[in-house]
Amino acid sequence: MLKEHGVDYVYREYTKEPLTRAEVVDVLGKLGVGPRDVLRARDAKALGVGPEVDDDALVGLMAEHPGLLQRPIVIDGDRAIMARPADLIEDFLSAS
Repeated sequence: MLKEHGVDYVYREYTKEPLTRAEVVDVLGKLGVGPRDVLRARDAKALGVGPEVDDDALVGLMAEHPGLLQRPIVIDGDRAIMARPADLIEDFLSAS
């Protein structure tokens, strides 16, 4: 979608180059949400991550297990959006 609209972007393969803990914190701040808001429940359950895990530990787990983090996430400067559904991207980028 980005290419179709002529938008320059950098794609990061999260499985090959996972976010660091600091990057997870940064992305959460740009999204304006906590880690539970972007947690993939099915993957969390498969890893045995339950409600007893606090937010700080959850951020660390997201860095260690990138599949726990919802995606795709589109970042534009100091803003970010969970791009589900994908048509949210267009609105997001046109608002910059």
